[in-house]
Amino acid sequence: MSQQKSMLFALGWLVIFSLTGAGCGQQGPYPNRSITLICPWAVGGGTDRVSRFWADALQKELGKPVTVVNRTGGSGAVGHSAGVRARPDGYTLTTITFELCTMHRMGIPAAPTYDDYQCLLQINADPAAILVQNDAPWATLEEFLAAIRAEPGKLKMSGTATGGAWDLARAGLLQAAEIPTDAVIWVPTEGAAPSLHELLGGHIDAVCCSIPEAAQNLEGKTLRALVVMSEERLADFPDVPTAREAGVDWVAVGWRGLALPKETPAEIVQLLEEKCQSIAHSSAYRDFMQKQRFGLKIRDSSEFTDFLKAQDAQWHSVVESAGYARAP
Repeated sequence: MSQQKSMLFALGWLVIFSLTGAGCGQQGPYPNRSITLICPWAVGGGTDRVSRFWADALQKELGKPVTVVNRTGGSGAVGHSAGVRARPDGYTLTTITFELCTMHRMGIPAAPTYDDYQCLLQINADPAAILVQNDAPWATLEEFLAAIRAEPGKLKMSGTATGGAWDLARAGLLQAAEIPTDAVIWVPTEGAAPSLHELLGGHIDAVCCSIPEAAQNLEGKTLRALVVMSEERLADFPDVPTAREAGVDWVAVGWRGLALPKETPAEIVQLLEEKCQSIAHSSAYRDFMQKQRFGLKIRDSSEFTDFLKAQDAQWHSVVESAGYARAP
């Protein structure tokens, strides 16, 4: 082969390599391959269902496959930690949840915090509520709290595992009402569904969970909500008063959002923020959330980060008062 032909041959391969990124670490415009969305909770749950909607929607927006990977365990720590440790190249996103603001205070090894992430946006919020049987002797939150004060340690509640979102929601409510956390017996379960079953069976006195999780029972009049721990009454259940209306200054919201590892390039963050905002404000997302009965709450990156900072501070005192804080 002549020297000229050899140079042309080498130049041709250099062009191919520069276009494909082979051998030189360049990958071309983002995205040019599949993306992973980590879900810290099990298949079939609410966070999984929301994650799969977002994976499908992002796939349509970005033109590349987006796959949900369920990384469960450690009360959410396994999945959240995997998202933090992922390569910051835009090819791994994480659906972050309420527990990100509590688990690092509860002795869970290597649990990350919101500050370990580059937040994209908040995509959901569902306030906690107190539910009782429809024929329960308490018609209001005030009456329910009076019964607790009159006979501390008698009433039993559930809604999730010990130290879970709904356990901490009821602990914060009691703290705000100046009632010791242990004045109510918390019966741990694997979630709202088994807790509601226990309530309907008469084995416990009340359940703390979100309204959507109990919507079917509320509409069927087998259960009723004494209070919802939101800033305002819920549009779908306007007859349920807020805790503040009942004289207890307390708001407790379970939330979900999307985030990236820190140090993800700014141009990738900006692109994903734009795509996510488009999806979040679409009729398809609104219809999906309405069908699932999930609360729709959208906050952009800056607002979401500020919200998480406030959440982290809010739940610090609750974790301590409930006796779940890790030893110093």
